[in-house]
Amino acid sequence: MGVYKIRMPDVGEGITEAEIVEWNVAVGDVVKEDDVLAAVMTDKATVEIPSPVDGTVKDIMGEIGEMTPVGTVIIALEVEGEGNNIPDTPKAEEKTEEAPKAEEKADKPEPEKTAAPKPEPKKTPVPKPSVMKAQSGAPRAEGEKPLASPAVRKRAMDAGVKLQYVHGTGPAGRISHEDLDAYISGESAPAVVGSGRRPNMDVSETRVIGLRRKIAERMQDAKRRIPHITYVEEVDVTELESLREHMNASKQADQPKLTILPFIMLAMARALKTSPKLSSHYDDDEDMLYTYGAAHIGMAAQTPGGLMVPVVRHAEALDVWGIASEVQRLATAARDGSIKREELTGSTITLSSLGRMGGIVSTPVINSPEVAIVGVNKVAVRPVYQDGGFVPRKIMNLSSSFDHRIVDGWDAAEFIQRIRMLMENPATLFMEA
Repeated sequence: MGVYKIRMPDVGEGITEAEIVEWNVAVGDVVKEDDVLAAVMTDKATVEIPSPVDGTVKDIMGEIGEMTPVGTVIIALEVEGEGNNIPDTPKAEEKTEEAPKAEEKADKPEPEKTAAPKPEPKKTPVPKPSVMKAQSGAPRAEGEKPLASPAVRKRAMDAGVKLQYVHGTGPAGRISHEDLDAYISGESAPAVVGSGRRPNMDVSETRVIGLRRKIAERMQDAKRRIPHITYVEEVDVTELESLREHMNASKQADQPKLTILPFIMLAMARALKTSPKLSSHYDDDEDMLYTYGAAHIGMAAQTPGGLMVPVVRHAEALDVWGIASEVQRLATAARDGSIKREELTGSTITLSSLGRMGGIVSTPVINSPEVAIVGVNKVAVRPVYQDGGFVPRKIMNLSSSFDHRIVDGWDAAEFIQRIRMLMENPATLFMEA
């Protein structure tokens, strides 16, 4: 029998490390070739690691949530034959940093090693009993006498604790010595006025890993590095909604049902022709702005695992039906986990929508390195003054954010006003510029 070691794979695109987010096997499991052993996450997507051989799981080296360099051994299988007998870490020539030269090491004296002092165990202070402590929290209801034995009452009196503030865990709320000890040490919930209901003191711990950690890192980096400017404008979508309903009623069987998003994407693609700078990536490390003729529109989609941004490519070359088909296909793939890595990259501008949960105003975070994101709020019927009187109209706000290092306020307003004009006059969406 031999041992076959499997390394963290190189998934390309310059990825140097990946996070282990799931193990599908345990030590002792028998696996067949192509069985999925684990799932790892890169900056781009989740990748499954299949077994290249038949064998039995001998050892698992990586933990869930651990960032592991490419080339590091993460699992060992016991196999028939000799195995592959590779070291647990990448070879020296595969490492990115060169080892210091021998002569340089010789020039520098070895620092004197000093044993690090052992940290003293952390002591948890126990609060001393006092009348002030006893009077914190809510007392029992007026006239409700706390139940306790004479011995417990004497201990409470000696400690300066009023029993009406102590929560009893015994029958009918009887206070025991343990209840009194817990109250004095600060570990007990105070007694509460009411019909026996007690505060919920539960605390759950959830390690932030995988997609949620990537989202947290991206959002933190975007807010830290990008000075956001948010511009809000209301759009009258009454005519657009009438057109959408008409097109859905008369659509062919193989055509998708139209939501308002494909119309907004179409308006964005048209508006980018007169505001091309909004379809850009800004590399602030190199001070370089890359402006794209294409409208690759990312759409923020909520999935069971968290937020993903599938990309509708070349929206400028699609009609509303083509955009709708792509939106439906990508949203389904994102939710069921079948979406490909390349379908989550390459957007040049992003559309964010919470649908009916969209609220009145939002402040969307830019999807770096892009310079703009269009946020869609919910459609609501509001009274609008027209022709000497108020009439009901369907109004929707666009709350959009821009990178103020690249986009001036005037340029942002001009872009959104162009989108508004196209949506309020939907026939112009279908007119070639």
